[in-house]
Amino acid sequence: MNPSRPYLVRALQEWILENSCTPHLAVDAHIQGVVVPTQFVQDGQIVLNISPSAVQNLFIDDEGVSFNARFGGVPMNVYVPMVAIMAVYARENGQGMGFGMEPGAELYAQQAVAEPEMQSSEPVEEAEEKPKRPSLKVVK
Repeated sequence: MNPSRPYLVRALQEWILENSCTPHLAVDAHIQGVVVPTQFVQDGQIVLNISPSAVQNLFIDDEGVSFNARFGGVPMNVYVPMVAIMAVYARENGQGMGFGMEPGAELYAQQAVAEPEMQSSEPVEEAEEKPKRPSLKVVK
């Protein structure tokens, strides 16, 4: 069977919104393929607000969650593979669900084990090119 995590993420997000709460994703930022603002990562994790007022173009499919958001006023495209999602919960009361034991989770566990090996084989030069930050100049 297909993993249930994508279905659960969509359902929990909808359920939290229908109860007038703010849906948040807890994400393992060290999983390969995660694209989040690294300056907000703490202890290898980041919590993302995925409410309609905080993000644009939210898309949840079988592969991951993607959206556009502003972090510190800087717009960014965010992508979180399903394997990196640790929990979906409401900010106001903490109700939601943590992941890892749902049907199909063993596929994500296998991906998580295989992906760190792939990260270590990346050349150092590529890693140094990624952290370029945009800058603004005043033109008169």
